[in-house]
Amino acid sequence: MAPSTSLLLSFFILFSPLFSASSSEEIENPPLTITLPLTPTFTSKPSMDPMLFLQELASESKSRAHLLKYGKTSPLVKSPLYPIVYGGHTISLGLGTPPQKLSYLVDTGSHVVWAPCTTHYRCINCSFSAKEVPFFKPQLSTSLKTLNCKNPRCTSECPRCKGNPKNCPQICPFHVQYGTGAEDGYYLSEDLHFPEKTFYNFLVGCATIGFREISTFAMGGFGRSMFSLPVQMGVKKFAYCLKSHYFDGTRNSSNLIFDYRDGDTEGLSYTPFLKNPPDYPIYYYLVVKNLMLGNKILPISSKYLAPGSNGSGGLMIDSGFAYGYMAGPVFKIVTNELKKQMYKYKRSREVEELSGFTPCYNFTGRKIEIPDLIYHFTGGATMVVPGNRYFRFIPQIGFGCFPVTTDAAKTLEFTPGPSIILGNYMQVNHYIEYDLKNDRLGFRQQTC
Repeated sequence: MAPSTSLLLSFFILFSPLFSASSSEEIENPPLTITLPLTPTFTSKPSMDPMLFLQELASESKSRAHLLKYGKTSPLVKSPLYPIVYGGHTISLGLGTPPQKLSYLVDTGSHVVWAPCTTHYRCINCSFSAKEVPFFKPQLSTSLKTLNCKNPRCTSECPRCKGNPKNCPQICPFHVQYGTGAEDGYYLSEDLHFPEKTFYNFLVGCATIGFREISTFAMGGFGRSMFSLPVQMGVKKFAYCLKSHYFDGTRNSSNLIFDYRDGDTEGLSYTPFLKNPPDYPIYYYLVVKNLMLGNKILPISSKYLAPGSNGSGGLMIDSGFAYGYMAGPVFKIVTNELKKQMYKYKRSREVEELSGFTPCYNFTGRKIEIPDLIYHFTGGATMVVPGNRYFRFIPQIGFGCFPVTTDAAKTLEFTPGPSIILGNYMQVNHYIEYDLKNDRLGFRQQTC
C-alpha cells in the first residue's frame, strides 16, 4: 500500500527548512549496560465472555503467524478484527529534542522503529479511533532531520525517482506490515534519549496512516536488521526475563537489558542463530534437535526441526507473539501425544469449536497435571516449558486449551517459513539473551 501522496507532500513542505539526515554517528563511550522497565501491555480488558476472548486470541494468533510465515509474498489475512488483549510488552523511549515519551512494543519479529506521527495521523478500519493514538510531534523537535531517497540509509523503493535515487529529492517512504495491519509514512532521523546516553541520527519511521491495526502503541523492531533498535544502539546483546502475564490488565513489569559487554553470561546455555535465508532476513532462527513431551521423544522429521535453504522449517523465537505456532504436521504429532498423556481428563469439543483452539479439557475439580514441553537445541541447550506455560486456562469455566495456532487445515504438507514459532508465553520465567556479537541465543530458567 502506497502512502498518501498529499500527506507526504504536506509533511515535506512542513519540514523543508530542516536539513536531510546523514549516516549514523559513532557511539562513543557507551555505558556497559542500559536497563529499561519492560511492561506487559494490553489494548483492552478481556471480554467478559471467556469464549469470545479465546476466539479473539485465536484470530490474532493466526494473523501473526500468517505474517511471519508468508510476509510480503501473500496478501493480508482476511479475518475478524478485535480490540483484544495484545499479549506484548513495551518500553518507554524518549524521541526528539526535547524528548517526547512514547511506549514502544518490543518485537523481535520486526526490523524497524516507528511511531504514529503528527496530528494528521489516520487509521483505516482500525479497532480504535485515531484520536486515541499517542503520537510523536515532529514540529516540536529541534533535532529532527528528514531523509530523502538519495541518502544511502534509504533502502525503500522511491517510485518518483524513476530508478535514479542518487539525485532524487523525494522524501524516503516508509511501509511496514503487521498481521492484518500496515503502516505508511516516511523516514526521519532523530535523537533517541536514554537516562545514560543519547543516540544521534537514529532512523525512525514516521507513520502517517495505518490500516486494520489493533494496537495504538509505537513499534520497537528488535529483529536482525541494521535499522533495528539494538543494532542502531550498537549493543553486543540484549536480554529480558518475562514475568507471568494473565491477559487481565495486570502490569507485572520486568527489565529489558541492553548490554555492550562481550562474552558468556553466567549460567546460560547457548544455541547458535542460523544464517537467515533470503526470504526471511530478520528472524532469529534456531535448530531443534528433538522435541519431547514429558519423557517421550516426538517422531518429528528433521525437515521441520532444521530450516532449509529456502527458510522452511526450524524454530523462530519471537517476543511479539503471545502463544506461538506449529506447522500442521508438527502440531498433529504434538497434540496427538498430548491427548494420549492427558487421557484422564475430559475433552470439550464444544469449547474447541467455539474457541478455535485444540485440544481443550475440563479441569473442574481436578488436580491439573500437564507434561513439560522440552526443546533440545543444537549446542546442547535445553529449554523446559512447564505445562502451565503452554496451556491457556479459563478459570471462570474450569477449562484449559492448548493455544498454539497452526495451519493444519491447509493442503500443503510443507508450508513456507518456520515450522515452530516460540512465543513469549513459553518464554516466561526464562532469562533470554540475544547475543548479536556471537550470533547465538542464551537462556536459563529462573523466577523473573
